[in-house]
Amino acid sequence: MSPEEGLRSGFVTLVGRPNVGKSTLLNRLCGTKVSIVSDKPQTTRRAVQGVLHREGVQVVFVDTPGIGKPRTALGSRLNATAAEALDDVDVACLVVDATAPFGPGDRFVAAKLPADGVVVVNKVDAAAPARILEQLARVSEVPAEAYFPLSARTGEGLDSFVEHLLGRMPPGPPYYPEGMVSAIPDEVAVAELVREQLLAVVRDELPYAIATQVTEWDWPRIRCEILVERASQRRIVIGHRGSVLKRVGTEVRRQLPPGAYLELHVSVDPNWQDRPGAVERYCS
Repeated sequence: MSPEEGLRSGFVTLVGRPNVGKSTLLNRLCGTKVSIVSDKPQTTRRAVQGVLHREGVQVVFVDTPGIGKPRTALGSRLNATAAEALDDVDVACLVVDATAPFGPGDRFVAAKLPADGVVVVNKVDAAAPARILEQLARVSEVPAEAYFPLSARTGEGLDSFVEHLLGRMPPGPPYYPEGMVSAIPDEVAVAELVREQLLAVVRDELPYAIATQVTEWDWPRIRCEILVERASQRRIVIGHRGSVLKRVGTEVRRQLPPGAYLELHVSVDPNWQDRPGAVERYCS
């Protein structure tokens, strides 16, 4: 028997509207932080892969941008990224929020789910039992193979969901080596950490018109560029005497290996969200 006989592996995509908890679910499934998390829409802008290892089985989860009504070239790109992630996967999972109405937006995303997909009702820790039952009744209108109420935040209900997915993985060798949990390039991971901290620090003061990209990597020196659309936004990102950049840099360095030297630079690129070329450059 070859070393690969008896092994199983496959891909599972998580789709849903913005802010239903897909990134939190990915991180919980992988046991570590793989995807950045924020309560702002459009936080996830790429298809982010996290890897779950079990004895003889490997599951590659794909976190996707929330699907919503696009108002900019960025919004159209995010919807396309999520839709593309549904192609050629072994299991597609629709994630909905137990605390929010199951409305037209959810049905729009649900229409993209294959008949053998899975529906996840997330955030059950924040919903009353009656509300959870009501949401399960509503999502039952979506043709799917299984339905799981769970909490990505606490882990409640996660075991049965994982067992179902493990059982559906087809025969095949692992895609990633044992111990590898994130399939994100280091440069992208650092840029995403910077954006996550900016969203956390400035919160409502800064709109979604912010992008980050690592422009230089000469370890331990890392240079990350922060893109905004207006000069007024640049002042917000820098803060009084550089206070915001200093705080963001400090928080990001805490999540990097010791010795990392992070330089943050803020540039203005007017209306980049509306220009497909700029969206491709900053979000691919």
